[in-house]
Order: sequence, then C-alpha cells, then structure tokens
Amino acid sequence: MESVKEVLQPAFQTKNFILIVKSAVVGAITGLIVSIFRLIIDHTMSWLYLIYPYMLHHPVTIIGYVIVTLILALILGFIIRPQLRNITGSGVPQTEAILDGTLEIKWWPVLWRKFVGGLMAICPGLFLGREGPCIQMGACVAQGVADDLFPSTKQERNTLIASGVAAGLSAAFSAPLAGALFLIEEITQDFSTVVWLAALTAAIVSDMVTLIFFGLTPSLHLIYDFSVPLAQYWQLILLGLILGFFAFLYQWVILSLPHWYGKLKIIPRPWHCVVPLLLVIPLGLYYCKMLGGSHNFILDITSPHFSTYIMNRMSGVGILLLLLIIRFVFSMVSYGASVPGGIFMPILVLGATAGGLYASVMVHMGLLASGYFLNIVIYAMAAYFGAIEKAPFTAVVLISEMVGSIKHMMPLIVVTLVAYLVNDWLGGRPIYTALRELNGF
Repeated sequence: MESVKEVLQPAFQTKNFILIVKSAVVGAITGLIVSIFRLIIDHTMSWLYLIYPYMLHHPVTIIGYVIVTLILALILGFIIRPQLRNITGSGVPQTEAILDGTLEIKWWPVLWRKFVGGLMAICPGLFLGREGPCIQMGACVAQGVADDLFPSTKQERNTLIASGVAAGLSAAFSAPLAGALFLIEEITQDFSTVVWLAALTAAIVSDMVTLIFFGLTPSLHLIYDFSVPLAQYWQLILLGLILGFFAFLYQWVILSLPHWYGKLKIIPRPWHCVVPLLLVIPLGLYYCKMLGGSHNFILDITSPHFSTYIMNRMSGVGILLLLLIIRFVFSMVSYGASVPGGIFMPILVLGATAGGLYASVMVHMGLLASGYFLNIVIYAMAAYFGAIEKAPFTAVVLISEMVGSIKHMMPLIVVTLVAYLVNDWLGGRPIYTALRELNGF
C-alpha cells in the first residue's frame, strides 16, 4: 500500500492558485466595466420613461428627437464600421470562434467599440439585451489580461477567455452559477475541471463587484409562494409544447435576418441601425415601459395592478397578444440591424409575455387559478430561453438566480425539458452555434 505522501500531490506546486489569481483579476475588471455599463443603461432607461410621456404631450418635440436619433445612428455607424464583423450582435459566436482558433481579434478596439456601440444601441430603447455585450467584453478583458498583463500560453489564454465569458454573464445578471454553467453548456460543451475552476472564480468575483453597485436584491426579484399542484402539471407540459414550437419559430426568423436585411441595399450595413432607431420612437410613444431589454417590462406585466386587469377582463388577453407580437417582431428588427446587443433578455421577455398570455387564457377558461399567473410567467421564461439556447441547465439556474428563489425547481425543469425536446424534434440548434455557422466564423 502506498503512503499518503505518495498519493497526494506535492505541496505548493499546483498551478491552480496562479490560475485563480488571474481569473480573479479578469472577474474584477469585467465586473467593474459591466457595472458601469449596466448603470448607464438603467439611468438612460429611466430618462426615457420621462422623455416619451413628455413628447406625447408636446408633439413638436418629436421632431427634435428624430433629428437627434438620426445623428446618433450616423455616429454609431462610424464607430462600429471598422470592427463590424467582430462586434455585431451578442459577440458570443465570435468568442466561440476565438476559443476554437478560427478567429483572432485585437481585444482593445473590440472592447471599447462594444462598450460604446452597445450603449448607443441599447440606451435609445432597441429591444436588445445587455448580456451579449457583457459576455464579449468579458472575453476581451480576459484576452487583454492573457496577452498583455500576464503573458500566458495558448491553453492558459483560452482558459482565461472562457473565464471572461462566465464573468461577463455573471455580472450582467448577478448570476455567477448561471455564468459558469452557460460557458460549459453553450460555449465549450465540455466539462474541464481547470476551466470550471477558472470560470467559477471569475464569475464569483465579477458578481461581488456588481453587488457593490446594485446591492443584494436579485436582478429580477419576483416573489411567488404558491406551488402548482401535481394535478395541474398537465398545464406545464402543454405550456412546454407551445413554447417549443415558439422557440423554433424564433430560431428560424433570427437566422433569416441577414438575408432579409441584405435586401436593404439602399442603406450601407453599418447604418442599418437607423431603421430600428426610428421605428422605436412610435413604440415608445405607445408604451415606453416596453423599450429596451427589458426587465422593467416583465416587472410591469407581473405587477398586481396589471395582472389583476388581465385576469378580470378579456381585453387584457388581447393586450398581451399585441405586446407579444410587437416584442417578437421588433426584437428581430433590432437584432438584425448589425448593432452590438444581446438576445438573452429579449428572449426572457418574450417567454414571460407568452407565459402571461397562456396563463390569462387558461384563467378565463376556468382551467387555472389566477394565483398561478406569476408561476407560469416565470416557468415560461426558463423554458423559452432553454429551448432557444439549447441550454436547459443554464436556463433553470439563471431564472432561479435572477428571481431569487429555488423553491420551484421541479416545474421549472418540467416545462424547460418539454420545450427543449419539442424544439430539438423540430430541428432546432443551439442558437449561438447556428449563428456562428451562418456568419462563417
């Protein structure tokens, strides 16, 4: 029998400690950048909630707002044009290509353009998520740390870039476990102890930084104490079936956007942003809380006042259906315009709206108690996200961390699994993998 000394590793010779230190640096820098990014977006959206009602009551000011929007679109086009291919969209397909060695970028030009361009696209109210830019900015920070701060081998560099991905998503939603899980389930699709350790370290540190700015309250704090009884689980299966078909529709449309926008030859691609930036103005005048990613929209439709109105009047069902159609169409118009912006939050909003629509129909038919409205909304967010991303584990953990509750894991898993299987049966792909192939990375 071997001795304990022979079985254990020699002390003080592991490289994991150095890796943890480097990953912590990546997490700290990423957390700071993402926190500033989030703060600017949050404050700007608050201003929009004041500006649009003012314009509605003072129509002449709309002319000035349109002129400012055109100038913004012109500047945004000039900013993103030199790195258009590298910063368009969420940046996740580009990051996957970097980790696979099929793409190489200069981290600083991409980082600052993603930061500024992302703000210029999201802050006016386009239906884009902050998490995509946050993920790519985290990857750029990690590349800078590996290339310039702590010169690293190729393997160490890739590990740090992977940790930057986890740090970016963690900071975007204050969800460290989801950040690390997303990396494994969606990006690397492989469990490596070293990568997992680096990713979790960076995710935790970046989350700690965001807590300094935003406090301990979950990013989408919703309290739902009622548990769906087993007799109602058929509702979860039916909801999952519907969301699976809806997820496939989302994938089909979003993958068709480059072809559709390609027909807009009158406007050069870097300035396609002018289309959604102008179209968002009437939407803001109609319902400004609908603008942006937007977690405020979810909080609005789940508020006691709004949900009570929906439960008591059939017209509320029509309103939710209209909002769902608008959110779906304009999410596509926004993302297809070659601007920096993510799809995580828009997907969650679509899932929440679809879940609210389903719940309200079932309540009016007498098949569901109104007390389960919020449950269905939350389950639908996880299911729709998990089906589109083909990342069910990430979906369940992300929603649990964002909402701030793990009491309803089983129904979350059931709805998400059913939606995942339906989309998979229809031929759906992990959306970022499909986008990467579509764009030739």
